Amino acid sequence: MYDLLFTGARVVDGTGNPWFWADVAVQGDKVVAIGKVEGRARREVRAAGRLLTPGFIDAHSHSDASLLVDPAAESKVRQGVTTEVIGNCGFSLAPLTGAARHLVAQEVQELELELAWSSLGAYLAALRRKGTAVNVVPLVGQGTVRRCVLGEEDRKPTPEELVEMSRLVEQALAEGAHGLSTGLVYPPGCFSATEELIALCRPVRQAGGIYASHVRDEGDELVEAVGEAIEIGVKAGLPVHLSHHKAAGPTNWGQVGVTLRMLEEARSKGQEVTCDVYPYTAS
Repeated sequence: MYDLLFTGARVVDGTGNPWFWADVAVQGDKVVAIGKVEGRARREVRAAGRLLTPGFIDAHSHSDASLLVDPAAESKVRQGVTTEVIGNCGFSLAPLTGAARHLVAQEVQELELELAWSSLGAYLAALRRKGTAVNVVPLVGQGTVRRCVLGEEDRKPTPEELVEMSRLVEQALAEGAHGLSTGLVYPPGCFSATEELIALCRPVRQAGGIYASHVRDEGDELVEAVGEAIEIGVKAGLPVHLSHHKAAGPTNWGQVGVTLRMLEEARSKGQEVTCDVYPYTAS
């Protein structure tokens, strides 16, 4: 006898293949049968044509702090989200050295959260101790790294400062980060030149990570901003992901037709570049 049996479901299995009709049987914490399942179960759910999936990945989340405050993550779990990518738009809760600790503490003060870590590894350990309900894929935020070394200063880093920022990125990657994110419309990311970002992406390439970017402009200069993101991927030699791709403002609506062709052209030349979008109307 199975523990749980879903009957008559439209299964979307996450492989990219079309959905298919199936029963799904569960024993303990494992799916043990998919198809026309014979036998009984302690609990049966008549799916009646509803969609059944392994769970959704939220590719662009800002739950870095909220997962520590509310580890049950019901606002995501009840929507079927089982994995969250955090550390987006250049903002992560680690590393926290130098000016970054004070600045980040100000930004999360309403959550009354004690920042009892300085490295990404220690932050992830804090998440594990809380027993977070969702899987977590962390990125390291370039803005946070820059704050560690330069604070909020609007200037080019010295060679020594760039080396220190690269070291912090390397450490975060070694401790579990899957890539580097930028938020180039916000300070301090907006103070960073393209060359600085390419340099910080080189250790990411060596670690097999990705570059995820809230690009420098999502309005009048969207095309140029997408071009910069692709250029960083080409010159640093790593995959690029555009966060919440959009064209903001009525005068720019339709510009994504241009930028999506840019992505397709880059992909045809061997540059891996992808994007995500909001599942709702915004910006």
